[in-house]
Amino acid sequence: MTTGDDRNDKVRREIAELIPHLRRFARYLVQNPEWADDLVQECLVRAVASLGRYEDGTNLKAWLFTILRNIYKNDLRKSANRRRVEEDLTHEASTHSKPVQESAVALQEVRQAFAHLSPEHREILLLTAVEGVGYEEAGEMLDIPIGTVRSRVSRARARLTELLGQGNADETAAGEPRGAETGMHKKDG
Repeated sequence: MTTGDDRNDKVRREIAELIPHLRRFARYLVQNPEWADDLVQECLVRAVASLGRYEDGTNLKAWLFTILRNIYKNDLRKSANRRRVEEDLTHEASTHSKPVQESAVALQEVRQAFAHLSPEHREILLLTAVEGVGYEEAGEMLDIPIGTVRSRVSRARARLTELLGQGNADETAAGEPRGAETGMHKKDG
């Protein structure tokens, strides 16, 4: 075997180790297991075919996520029924019966709320919160500035909290007059 073959075999093994991460990213991105598996399969085919373009020492996970994300975006562009597909995916999550266990119910509520996030918000939370990708790396993967990453993460978290119904307590507290918690109100005068 030549050095190039050894290198490609090593990279293929590293790619194989990242398949669970790719599957999780794809499944949360599209909310459809079959479509997600298709995205991962296409990503793997393209990655293996492009091994010569992968630069040793760079982040393989980021490279694969970028390929997968680009395939996803291309699929959406090709689809004349983009809105219908997104609506179908959103409605599909609510057709399942809720489990009885509290933690399973809570997880299902989070999944349903997550499905209602915009694609950009799902994507940024998947990378930063689920996959543990740092903001700088996420910015590189998505080709956006780090400030935009921070903004999207903040907005995505706020929207997820709102969808889960946890924003009401904060809104009530914010609507109280200053000093209400200590009984220090302005005197009528």
